Amino acid sequence: MAYSKDQLLARLKELQIEFSQYEHPVVLTVEAQAKYVGNLGGALSKNLFLKDKKHRYYVVSALADTKVDLKVLSQRLGLGKGGLRMAAEEALVEILKVPLGCVTPFAVVNESARHVSLLLDQGFKTQEYCFFHPLSNDMSISLNAHGLDKFLKSIGRDPSYVDLEANPPVGKDQPPDLAAFVPSDAPILSDLPVKAPTQDSTGKHVSAASNSAAVAGNLSKRIVMHHLFTFLAQLTNARGKTGCTFHRGNGEILLFFL
Repeated sequence: MAYSKDQLLARLKELQIEFSQYEHPVVLTVEAQAKYVGNLGGALSKNLFLKDKKHRYYVVSALADTKVDLKVLSQRLGLGKGGLRMAAEEALVEILKVPLGCVTPFAVVNESARHVSLLLDQGFKTQEYCFFHPLSNDMSISLNAHGLDKFLKSIGRDPSYVDLEANPPVGKDQPPDLAAFVPSDAPILSDLPVKAPTQDSTGKHVSAASNSAAVAGNLSKRIVMHHLFTFLAQLTNARGKTGCTFHRGNGEILLFFL
């Protein structure tokens, strides 16, 4: 069973974590959230749900004005330049158990997110308090980094703060500085299975890609033939002929004027 907003708020109170809560209409962006709580003095946060090529997942939580370069972050994790991308909405619901627009550090509370790596912006520690959605984007709560740490430790998480704007060199003698954040215990999912090849009329195997190319090629030929016939008919009329007939065979086109 996924944690609800009310359960999370009750947990924070149980842990005696100081926070303030502000109800507002559903918001999907930091800019929309700022309209309701941006004038209250706290720092807003942006939260990314990412995946790598081996289907391992990451939540990156940062100050709204922190520049997060996914290519640089991917290299720092040891995944190469293109190793990270945004996770699909289906994974968001299945793993974090929250809808779109509700990703926050609190989302790792669910058991289904136990293998998700959490990277926190070190800038949170410099703020008096920061705003996050409590698993629902119709409310924002504000708390300081100490309160966030206390919550994360209560669910068995060791809070990890990093400089998300750093761009240290990565090479043979300079290993990726964030490689330890790659989930090592996460189950690695395989890619979607590739369609089995079909057989043509001779019994030879034809791949799905080859078959698609052949269909596309035949369609192109038919389109060309149609335009050619139309052109020849127009040419015939322009030359004053009464008409013409066409015969196509063995890949050749024969034109007979009447």
